[in-house]
Amino acid sequence: MILPIAPVQTLGVAPLVLALMAVLAYAVAAWPARSLSRLPAPALVAGWLLHAVLLGLDIGGWGRGEPGARLGFGPVLSLTVWLVLAVHEIESRFMPLPGVRRVLAINGAAVVLVAWAFPGEVRAALNVWAPVHWLLGVASYALFGAAVLHAWMLDSAERQLRLRKAGASGAFGLSPAGAPAGPMGMPLLRLERLTFRFVEAGFVVLTGALLLGVATAPQWRWDHKTVFSLLGWTVFAALLAGRQWRGWRGRHATRWLYAGAVLLLLAYVGSRFVFEVLVARPVAG
Repeated sequence: MILPIAPVQTLGVAPLVLALMAVLAYAVAAWPARSLSRLPAPALVAGWLLHAVLLGLDIGGWGRGEPGARLGFGPVLSLTVWLVLAVHEIESRFMPLPGVRRVLAINGAAVVLVAWAFPGEVRAALNVWAPVHWLLGVASYALFGAAVLHAWMLDSAERQLRLRKAGASGAFGLSPAGAPAGPMGMPLLRLERLTFRFVEAGFVVLTGALLLGVATAPQWRWDHKTVFSLLGWTVFAALLAGRQWRGWRGRHATRWLYAGAVLLLLAYVGSRFVFEVLVARPVAG
């Protein structure tokens, strides 16, 4: 069932100004810390707050006067990165990681521009549970995104340790496995546990989103979103099972994580990108 949609169009002047301000703040946050002293950290917070207002105007429809939410690969990707940034902001209170800050700031600026260029379509909810299903899906994206970020940090630190280039404090300010963490570091074993805590939380939320979608959908459809979502769920289930009963660790485990994240990304963002940009036709759901 294809819902009635509004034509794809860019947003007004005020959101454009906010978007440019958010991109500028993220650009300052991505700048090397030494050259700007204390500016990057508060700039990242400023960009994150401006980004939040943009999401409210864009997805939430503040002041739009239309029912429904604006959905599409751009807004969803923007919200996902914003949520990952929220996780980082909480973590950074306990463990500052300037290298991660720069990566997230660059991604934040990129998704703000993508959401501006491809704002998606305004869609009304099929039923009262549809917004809950959508929010659970985006939350699982964010949790797996945080897991991928931590897995990348873990792989980078382990690679530097193997090459004996990490020295005493490892990549991203991380301490070698088993070593006590300094004020700017985290032991690799702790980072690994944290990575898979995000995977476990994401798997639970994704399972809830899939079950709710099956329970409330007017009819079952084997479309791109369904197939890639189930494939992603299967990969994450295999990863957690392999870690629990086969002791999967290190690169073997993170490869499964990356594969599941790519499948999940293709489920909504990827298929939407194809239909909205490459094919340029409306899609259901």
